[in-house]
Formats: sequence, C-alpha cells, structure tokens
Amino acid sequence: MKLVLLVLMLFAVAAGSALTQQNAKSGAVEQKPDAAKTQPIKAEPAKSEPAKAEQNKSEQSKAESSKDALERVLRRMDQTAADFHTAQADLVWTTYNSVAEQNLTDKGKIYFRRSGKDIEMAVELQPPSARQIVFANGKVQVYTPGTGQVDVYDASAHREEVETFLVLGFGSSGADLRKSFELSYSGQEKIDGVETDKLELVPLSDSIKRRFPKVDLWIDPQGISRRQQLFQEGDDYRLADYSNIKLNRGLPKNVFKLKTSGNAKTITH
Repeated sequence: MKLVLLVLMLFAVAAGSALTQQNAKSGAVEQKPDAAKTQPIKAEPAKSEPAKAEQNKSEQSKAESSKDALERVLRRMDQTAADFHTAQADLVWTTYNSVAEQNLTDKGKIYFRRSGKDIEMAVELQPPSARQIVFANGKVQVYTPGTGQVDVYDASAHREEVETFLVLGFGSSGADLRKSFELSYSGQEKIDGVETDKLELVPLSDSIKRRFPKVDLWIDPQGISRRQQLFQEGDDYRLADYSNIKLNRGLPKNVFKLKTSGNAKTITH
C-alpha cells in the first residue's frame, strides 16, 4: 500500500481549514436570439470515403500512440516502485476555493519510508501555518505548535479513500494505479525544466468519483509524481508540487516522530 492521497486529504487540516466551501448559486439569464445568428446554416459538403478513411486512420494512429506512451510511463513507475525504500522532497501545497476565489499555500518538506507493505510519511510545514504531520501505524497525527495541540485521526475511518489515493505517491506502481483508476495519457509538459508525462486518472469507485471526479499526475523521468492535482466538485482543486526529490537516501533521525512541547494536548477524532 503506497501513500499520498492521505496527505492530500489532509490539505484542509494542514492548512488550518482557512477556506470555507460554499455552494455557488447561479441564476439563469434569458438570452435574446441574435438576428445575425438565426440565418440558416449551410451544410458542409460531405467528405468523400477516402477522406473519411484517412481521418479515421489518423485518429486511430493517435490513439495507439497515446496508449503506447501510457504503457511506457507505467512501466517506468513499476521499475521505480520495485526498488523504492525512502524518499524526501520539498513541497508546495495549494488549495483553491472557487467560491472565495482564494488560494491557500503551504510550503515545507515531506518524507516517506517503506518497510515491507508498511508506509510511513512525515510532513513539516513552515510558518506562518507551521504544522507537523505523521502517518504511521494506521494513524495520522497533526501537531500545531501555535496551539500546542496534537490531533489524532484513525485512517481506517476513510479506508476506501485512503486505499484509492495512497497509490498516487512516491513509489507507486503502474499496477497500483490500474486497480483504482481509469487511465489516459495527456502528453508531455515541463515542470521547473524537467520533462514530465501527464496522466489523467478517473476513479473507478463511484463514491470516490463524486468527491474527486478527476486526478492529474505529472510523472518525471525517475517514475515519480512531481505534481498532483485533485479536482473537486465545481472548480475547486488541491495541488501538490514536489522538487529536490531524493530517492533511497538516508532520512533525518526520528523524522517520523512528532517534535512536541512537553505540555502538548492530544485530541483523538
């Protein structure tokens, strides 16, 4: 089991839930017909059979090349996942609220460690919204130095979401993605000068799809997701950007343990 959705699910927690989502209301506006547009539209001449055949052949070739590109990216992810043990990176998390038209951005570092089937994750967010987030032993702990409070969440309460989205992270394999998403290839894009392959993911689970209709991943030459974007209902989204990625290197000591003050208050949710 890999691990990134849980991190993204905790965007609101990590950011202090500063943005309040509201239901946008839009009124229907009656439009008068444009006289210039009410004239009959002349039908275009029908394409000849050879032209249709050539167009179909071009579309088929394009679809096949996209399929080949997708398989190439998934094989690269499989290779990386087979040797994955640890990862660390700088991160920028952005939560966009379309109703308030606001971005909430957090910066920090993220760490992963895999031992067998178990994954541990730690995040250290910088001020002004400083927080520590640790996922280990099936629980998420969020420490807020400003309040001296530790919030503990049982990950099993969101088992379906966790199992679906954890595969979006560092060390995920192409096989993992296929189990939970319908996949398509969207071309190549550069992120900070690095050529990436963009994948579009649609959750297979209806309950997940209602919450996150689409997910985009940008996979770098290492087979790692350099950017992740989770689209929500309306135009809201959650974006994660990773840089300075280091695979299978030593991690800071005790990085998966909270660094709390002696009188920290713990609340279990």
